[in-house]
Amino acid sequence: MTGRIGSRLGRWMKGLMLSNLPLMINCKQFESFLVDYLEGDLSDRQRAIFEFHLKICRECRDYLAAYGRTIEIGKAVFADPSADLPDDVPDDLVKAVLEARRG
Repeated sequence: MTGRIGSRLGRWMKGLMLSNLPLMINCKQFESFLVDYLEGDLSDRQRAIFEFHLKICRECRDYLAAYGRTIEIGKAVFADPSADLPDDVPDDLVKAVLEARRG
């Protein structure tokens, strides 16, 4: 299996195995702690457990890196609100974003 399905299945199976270890979280729990981790809102114990999972789980390290990159791109895009949109942004995407902001 390749792609998203294989990755999801692998993460799910790893989560089952890891959930039986003491002081361990699975990948789904990792995702639920992600924002608190990045904002520094975890207790020392929670942060240690989160970081231990991060050390042993390549998929979650990749997820964290992609999440961080997404935040960087978002900040860069909105850094100058008067800047023109890149030419390759589809018109239907612009319309959808504008409608969502209104609604």
